Amino acid sequence: MRHRFAGRKFGRNPKHQRALMRMLAVSLILTERDDEDEDFEVSKNKYEGAPKVKGRMITTLQKAKEVRPFVEKCITIAKRSLPAKEAADALLPSAERRSPEWDKWRKSEEWAKWNQAMTPVLAARRHILKLLRDKKAARLLFDVIAPRYVDRPGGYTRILRLAKPRLGDAGTRALIEFVGKNDRPNKKALKPSFVNEEK
Repeated sequence: MRHRFAGRKFGRNPKHQRALMRMLAVSLILTERDDEDEDFEVSKNKYEGAPKVKGRMITTLQKAKEVRPFVEKCITIAKRSLPAKEAADALLPSAERRSPEWDKWRKSEEWAKWNQAMTPVLAARRHILKLLRDKKAARLLFDVIAPRYVDRPGGYTRILRLAKPRLGDAGTRALIEFVGKNDRPNKKALKPSFVNEEK
């Protein structure tokens, strides 16, 4: 019995398990990239185009259940750094970079305040890069995904089990997607109006 042994092994050693989780998380995050992205054009030939639906990926049910907490942890780390980023952006000068005004600001006390405000953001970005090891995915996480969930306390992803099993080994397939992107609007059913035709 495997009492007090959490997580699935997937028939892999621990390093391979971590690499698998990292790869799945990066793949899910990269589905949010734009088609106009210049980096996407390079990867278009390699991976045969963009995903059919942004923010959605199909994998096995067990892998989806394992990668979900990892992705949500990354989003939470990025989301917690957003207030510090807004505070730091308020301290930035309006002058262009490397201009004389910018150089003057760079040597002032205002730059030291900006530097202090930017410290948590930099720490969060380094933490995410350590977890994901992909700069494009980290950039998408901080710029696109985390701002979307500022008002949401958790539960950023959902798993939907697919009826059709995987061809070859009949593995149970599921799709994992970001909440709020592909949601169907709730529509109230119209109550039938009974017209009394006898009158």
